[in-house]
Amino acid sequence: MKQSFFLVPTMREVPADADVVSHQLMLRAGMIRQVAAGIYTYLPLARRVIRKIESIVREELDQTGAQEITMPTLHPAELWQESGRWEKYGDELMRLTDRHNRQFALGPTHEEVITSLIRDSINSYKKLPLNVYQIQSKFRDERRPRFGLLRGREFIMKDAYSFHTGGESLDEMYKVMYDAYSRIFRRAGLNVRPVIADSGAIGGKDTHEFMALADVGEDTIAYSDQSDYAANIEMAAVKVNYTRPDEPLLERELVDTGDAKTIRAVAERLSVQEEKIIKSLLVSIDDEWALILLRGDHELNDIKLKHALGASDIRLATEEEVLEVIGTEVGTIGPIDVKGMKVIADHGIKSIVNGVCGANESNKHFVHVNEGRDFTVDTYADLRFIQEGDPSPDGKGTIRFAQGIEVGQVFKLGTVYSEKLGATFLDENGKSQPMLMGCYGIGVSRMVAAVIEQHHDEDGIVWPTSVAPFDVHVLALNVKKEEQMKLADSVYHSLQQAGLDVLLDDRPERAGVKFKDADLIGLPLRVAVGKRADEGYVEVKVRKTGEVIEVHADELVPTIQAKLQQLAE
Repeated sequence: MKQSFFLVPTMREVPADADVVSHQLMLRAGMIRQVAAGIYTYLPLARRVIRKIESIVREELDQTGAQEITMPTLHPAELWQESGRWEKYGDELMRLTDRHNRQFALGPTHEEVITSLIRDSINSYKKLPLNVYQIQSKFRDERRPRFGLLRGREFIMKDAYSFHTGGESLDEMYKVMYDAYSRIFRRAGLNVRPVIADSGAIGGKDTHEFMALADVGEDTIAYSDQSDYAANIEMAAVKVNYTRPDEPLLERELVDTGDAKTIRAVAERLSVQEEKIIKSLLVSIDDEWALILLRGDHELNDIKLKHALGASDIRLATEEEVLEVIGTEVGTIGPIDVKGMKVIADHGIKSIVNGVCGANESNKHFVHVNEGRDFTVDTYADLRFIQEGDPSPDGKGTIRFAQGIEVGQVFKLGTVYSEKLGATFLDENGKSQPMLMGCYGIGVSRMVAAVIEQHHDEDGIVWPTSVAPFDVHVLALNVKKEEQMKLADSVYHSLQQAGLDVLLDDRPERAGVKFKDADLIGLPLRVAVGKRADEGYVEVKVRKTGEVIEVHADELVPTIQAKLQQLAE
């Protein structure tokens, strides 16, 4: 490809509205342009990277026996109503109405569509298991689209769905896809860690996220410093052995705490540690009020609370609701003499002796409070976020935190959708059974951004060879010099004939501009045709290491092939 005809509008300045490196570099390198918030046009460089990633995905999935299909992006509302997700999915579901007043959604995911397809196509155990996948655009009406391709409203995704007669078959496919994902991300040059995760709006039980480690990741990973344990912070279990301090119980007292409403302010006012304070939260759990207790230095993990109680909907009470239900303002709630609701506590409460809690009275707190004597807990559970320094849940080492970008996730859906949409099969005895399902997603466009987050320097992108838009960038440094243009053109064609993807910078620009753009675009190898062109010599630079060597044009092809092989290893 000759750059003089190639649509790659590079930029010198960092765009003011681009907060993360991948967004900045994709804009500056002429890979994407924004159409609206969270919606982008993929320019030729980006499309070439996406095709490389899609090719890796297809190769790995085809080897597992998965079959590629294409489903519509426009979904009739009836399917989503049948699954119960038309309302439950929330505002992220993009809804529209056609000229006949029929309601549709732009697909954010395809569980309903694929389940209805298999329901109508397969009815015997003899045709299962089955695994199908597609690569297409998805749509989610994100409240705050940001970070370029990391959180958009339209994005490219690979989603696969498997159907099974039993749990053993589903477990086997889950492992096959888990391993295929590990190979896909490794081939794409991503440093990825599989972590235990929550299934979210899709449903199901067992699930792992594949997190690309990066400084700007929107998710926090809790991992052990001495084992392979890793989990999304929302799912990391706390395995702390709490013990009650051996100290005499003091008489409870009511004290004035003035305008101190936060844990920190109360701790400073009373000269106590935050871990001695009982944090009380009024929470609506499936439309019933409950009081949740945690240690003052801990934070409520609402996903754990939801799972612990088997609840569908959980939310914190508003200030107005706290005043109406408890009779005081936020910051002075406490568990003493609370009537008409359950009291649910994190295990950390067991470690508090002679603690502090709100008195359910303005500007008042109790001190020397003790569970069992002053209040009763109905249920104890693991309700808090894990913290750095906590013991690893697998008993090996301690917990450390890292940021990660979710690039893929695998789920065991079970019968969540097959039962609701009637996807059944006849077993060996002629009895109708619901199919078990697995779901497997990869954020293809998000992978592009994740690769850049992990592979860049101060000058631009540093592409891994497997997903680079081109293998080699040939620069004709002075197009007015006939010998340079002649050699550059010869080099360009010889590399192409050797089966390499080559970008030839034949623009009438200064050498400095071409060098800057080459570093910004970040192809694995750069070949500069300059002052020694009349002698047949060119300069080869390895983008990743900065290594520069002079090579005669006759030896260029094997040299380039060897360097690319080294970079791929």
